[in-house]
Amino acid sequence: MIKAEVRQEPALTGSAAGTPRGFVRYAKAVLVFNVAVALWGAYVRASGSGAGCGNHWPLCNGEVTPHSPAIATIIEFTHRATSGIGLLAVAVLLLWSFRAFPRRHPARLAAVLSMVFVFSEALIGAALVLLGHVEKNASVTRAYSLSTHLINTLTLLACLTLTVRFASGRPIPTLRGRALWLAALSLGVVVLLGVSGAVAALGDTLFPSTSLAAGLAQDWDPSANIFLRLRGLHPLLAVAAAGWLLYYAVSNAARNRSVRTEAWMVVGCVGVQLVAGATNLLLLAPVWTQLLHLLLAYVLWVSLVRLCASLLTNPRFAGC
Repeated sequence: MIKAEVRQEPALTGSAAGTPRGFVRYAKAVLVFNVAVALWGAYVRASGSGAGCGNHWPLCNGEVTPHSPAIATIIEFTHRATSGIGLLAVAVLLLWSFRAFPRRHPARLAAVLSMVFVFSEALIGAALVLLGHVEKNASVTRAYSLSTHLINTLTLLACLTLTVRFASGRPIPTLRGRALWLAALSLGVVVLLGVSGAVAALGDTLFPSTSLAAGLAQDWDPSANIFLRLRGLHPLLAVAAAGWLLYYAVSNAARNRSVRTEAWMVVGCVGVQLVAGATNLLLLAPVWTQLLHLLLAYVLWVSLVRLCASLLTNPRFAGC
């Protein structure tokens, strides 16, 4: 009697679930696209186009598509359209992750979280419009909404970064011990720096300076607007944050060879970002330097998330 041989494929779990190249490439593209959407959102603020669609949302000046729009309307409507595309792109990422990976695979969880935060990103953007926290609004509450928007954006980019990482077969980080606290501190430092940078950029938009000396005088004038007084703190925070990030990256690169690529990427980003920040300050924050500065901030953030995740997979080697 001839017995039929039945070949049984092993169950795939965790990092052993394989690395679908198409999914990884798509996840990277979604990450890059959402960075571009965030940059265009900053351009909306810097160009004073936040009220280009009036106080209507999701309609633009009461219309689905604006007719004979002004430049500000085109800029704002483009941001809304690309934000919608970004949301759909993350939705496809989520559905694909459930088809490509088995249950409890970390790529699924990261994709779910990405969907949560891209949805909240849209809601925060809508709130900015409906509350009138756009254009020339110089209220303190605008700083809170702007900071919330930035923190949500950074969280979204972190989730997309982890989606790429887990889909590539990298293991889940170990969330305990001293390594976790150091990683949380490093990420928190960048978030705080980003919030101060967002407030500084808002001050540059609302109260542009005619010269560097005039700008510095505004920053330290006790009677100046709160955005101007906070603007002066950003460079000081940047220097302190750069010192910590360089120490964190270099010390861990010396301890663990497997994270040297990520660590030196962080070091490079910090150095370039300091140069970009100084250029932005000396040129009195034109729109193009603001956008370049923000782009480099996003690259630094993604690089730091990758470094922290790598260190947390081997927490016994992480330290300072």
